[in-house]
Amino acid sequence: MNKVVIVTGGSRGIGAATSRLLASRGYAVCVNYRSRAQEAAAVVDAIQAQGGRAFAHAGDVSVEADVMRMFDATEQAWGAVTHLVNNAGVLFHQARLADISLERFQTVMTTNLTSCFLCCREAIRRMNNGGGIVNVSSMAARLGSPNEYIDYAASKGAIDTLTTGLALEVAGQGIRVNAVRPGLIHTSIHADGGEPGRIERLAPNIPLQRGGQPEEVASAIAWLLSDEASYITGAFIDVAGGR
Repeated sequence: MNKVVIVTGGSRGIGAATSRLLASRGYAVCVNYRSRAQEAAAVVDAIQAQGGRAFAHAGDVSVEADVMRMFDATEQAWGAVTHLVNNAGVLFHQARLADISLERFQTVMTTNLTSCFLCCREAIRRMNNGGGIVNVSSMAARLGSPNEYIDYAASKGAIDTLTTGLALEVAGQGIRVNAVRPGLIHTSIHADGGEPGRIERLAPNIPLQRGGQPEEVASAIAWLLSDEASYITGAFIDVAGGR
């Protein structure tokens, strides 16, 4: 089987680690990015240096036309898309809900949720021979992120619901839809939220007493996409150190 995967938000963090791991396991990878061209190119270069297949594709996956162009470009490069990892997302500075603007809330919802919807929809329209989708949610969906990122948590909660419903809807087509819920992972998203040292502050509250690495989340994603998880759909793996 020619395994072809699109990884949205693939230029850094969990997306970059997932792109590299899947390429090492024989997938041809579309490394999607919106603005981080140099970082995406570095991911592709690393993959190709190891003999893997990858290309970088610029596109805002919350825009319908960009999503369609991304799928078209991937098909032209590698053939039919067989797998999808919805990882693209955004998070803003920590704030209480009373201080979150409507513009910010709408941006978070569009970037995190609309992108997942659009990419899932395009994938299932094209996966005529079955396939696999993994959505990257967050432990925030369960914990709510009070005083920090309720808007982000709400977007991830909606992704959980989308995952559950879509998994049931397309199971008969041989398409599996699952999700991972990362906890405190060492990526630059914490700096985006205004607290680069957030993991160090909260690590004592984690049963395993540390933050996770992007590669640990990537391993869970890769397993859910693999044939080893062939009887699993609508499932969630919490990669959160026991929280």
